[in-house]
Amino acid sequence: MDKKSILNNKMFLYMTEFFAGMSVMAVELGASRLLAPYFSSSQIVWTIIIGTIMIAMALGNIYGGKAADKDPNPGKLYKRILIAAIWIAAIPVLGKYIIIAISAAVIFAVNSNFLVIAAFATCMIVFVFPLFLLGTVTPSLAKYTTESLDDNGKIIGTLGAFNTVGSIIGTFVPTFVTIPAVGTTITFLIFAGILIALCIAFFVSTGKKVTVKAASGLIIFIVCCFFGHSTSFAFWENDLTYEGESVYNYLQVKEDPYSVILSTNVLFGVQSIRIKSGELTGMYYDYAMAAPYMSGVKEKAQAGENTEVLILGMGTGTYATQILKYFDNVNVEGVEIDDKITDLAHKYFELPEKAKVTTYDGRAYLAAVDKKYDVIMVDAYQDITIPFQMSSTEFFDMVKEHLNPGGVMVVNMNMYSDDNESTINRYLADTISSVFDNVVTVKVPNSTNKELFATDNGEFMNRLSENSKLEGDEKLREMMEIVEANCVPYDAGNNIMTDDKAPVELLGMRQIDSIIKDEVKYYKEIYKTQGLEGLF
Repeated sequence: MDKKSILNNKMFLYMTEFFAGMSVMAVELGASRLLAPYFSSSQIVWTIIIGTIMIAMALGNIYGGKAADKDPNPGKLYKRILIAAIWIAAIPVLGKYIIIAISAAVIFAVNSNFLVIAAFATCMIVFVFPLFLLGTVTPSLAKYTTESLDDNGKIIGTLGAFNTVGSIIGTFVPTFVTIPAVGTTITFLIFAGILIALCIAFFVSTGKKVTVKAASGLIIFIVCCFFGHSTSFAFWENDLTYEGESVYNYLQVKEDPYSVILSTNVLFGVQSIRIKSGELTGMYYDYAMAAPYMSGVKEKAQAGENTEVLILGMGTGTYATQILKYFDNVNVEGVEIDDKITDLAHKYFELPEKAKVTTYDGRAYLAAVDKKYDVIMVDAYQDITIPFQMSSTEFFDMVKEHLNPGGVMVVNMNMYSDDNESTINRYLADTISSVFDNVVTVKVPNSTNKELFATDNGEFMNRLSENSKLEGDEKLREMMEIVEANCVPYDAGNNIMTDDKAPVELLGMRQIDSIIKDEVKYYKEIYKTQGLEGLF
């Protein structure tokens, strides 16, 4: 072991353990945010991230212990840390391109489980190697810091404590500080920089010869900072109105002469939209406008009463804005867990100030209030699927308890389904049917959406017909006629989701697979007949 002064003080080695533990957790959380805009941040993706990282750490532990026994030279450990740091710094430069390349290859190479395979391959290629190297830190330091059997328990316990404390800080800082403040890419660079600074301190202290390694690592890091500082996930887009991150989501606002769109995925999905002309959107929000009619909004207007509407999953307020535009006697409240989305709603989507928005989880909000509503819109999504706690019988019981007599719940089901019993829409509709007496669905053309209406009032369809006839706006009245003509009573099955068992992530992933398979079928045929030249 090198006896230079910096190693005579065990505190430096303890701090190495601290920063290594901190960086491992920071990279793990950064990995989830790097993958989320492309693959979602569902439980399935988290399982892949955690599983691959644990594999890397386990292999690193084994290798680190053997390497330290074979050659107890701290210089080799810090060289491994330096390589890991450089690799982590390179992730913002190359990671997004690797993800797109892997995704394209997987889509053309396999016929199912696209997202699972692509996410797993990405983790293996991008994250396993640097975390394998960081996994060598603990067993190596145990070798370097233990000089006798008399105090080895105390020293190893201290190493473990420093690693754990570092891991705790590495968990909270990215989630609550760096990612919301400066983004995922800068977060990778920050923690890579910390590791490089640690290595520089070691190499400089051990002599001029090895200082070249430290200088080389620093130069590469600076290059990565220069080329990897961009926070853009959709790097192929050059005209985005806004792109950023919050604690909960990747956020993208895109504008064209006709509309403004919010998406929480770089590749697909429209979470909210504003039509600049003020017309109907042509999307599922228009179909959901039937819910106020079903609850008797026009009758109440004639009686001088207001209709109370609650939107769980407010987004930037497309539905709220439409309701407030077309109905004078409506009070609208929205619940949105992501306050940054609410900020975007006021900045880019002209959300009316009289639409009250509460930053909260939808289910927790229902548990906290006693107020009853005439319409409750459920449009809460976490990436590609509904949060499991808002898909169970217990949740829909809570919704029912907060409806006035004759009230209507409308649910946006954002994945088309077929007659297969395993689709997420069937599970969701079966669950709702176990709670409400009357359930109907209507397909939204040219989209993957279905709208579901549920109520205990058997006259709700008559109300839709009678109330919509009182509508003065011709286009909205025609829209309601389309909804009325295409509403289909739901034939319920036995796929019931509960708080204990709601496999929404797995069902959602399967449905996304089906959508991707249909979308790429055309391009696969071109590839088979014309090869890469045909695709380009």
